Amino acid sequence: MSLKLYFLRHGETTYSQAGGYCGDLDIDLTPAGEVMAQAFADSYAALPWAAVYVSPMKRTIATAQPICTAIGQAMQLRDGLRELSYGKWEGLSPAEVRAQYEEDYIRWLAEPAWNPPTGGETSVQLASRAALVIAEIEQNHPDGNVLVVSHKATIRILLCSLLGIDLGRYRDRIAVLTASVTIVKFDTHGPLLEVLGDRYHIPKEIRDRAGT
Repeated sequence: MSLKLYFLRHGETTYSQAGGYCGDLDIDLTPAGEVMAQAFADSYAALPWAAVYVSPMKRTIATAQPICTAIGQAMQLRDGLRELSYGKWEGLSPAEVRAQYEEDYIRWLAEPAWNPPTGGETSVQLASRAALVIAEIEQNHPDGNVLVVSHKATIRILLCSLLGIDLGRYRDRIAVLTASVTIVKFDTHGPLLEVLGDRYHIPKEIRDRAGT
């Protein structure tokens, strides 16, 4: 048996609905986000889980709680799984960022691997801290199913790092919608992407309206 990582993005928040920048802001799930979290637990509780690693934010903890309750496992909180820090852009919309920080915004759009949001993190910095958590998981769980509950940019950047995709292209190559599940198997030849962005555990009426 091989190690399988199940990357679960947290459920819907007001920022995922509106499209504003939310990294360090510690916000709650919406009622729809809570339904998404429970729907994941209902669909995946029967799998034999080796461990659950979670970003220490309210939205990720709330997303992980139903599955942890269902399987009787404690979540393991790791700072390395936090969302990208957007610095002075936190809480702003893309239009507001462009108006207030145009030069930084243009540089970030062109090459986020090395150009951070104003006062925030680069993709390379995030990949470095998140990779430490993946290395810990690989060491502690050489096989079995491990759930990783994290955030949009964090999961996309981790996937780029694992699959050999340019970190600066994470927004251009990989979509990770709210409460979606992506599965990576660690096999003989390294990480293998088996499933990307599955959301069919979410009730259709919520899935159809909540996509970001």
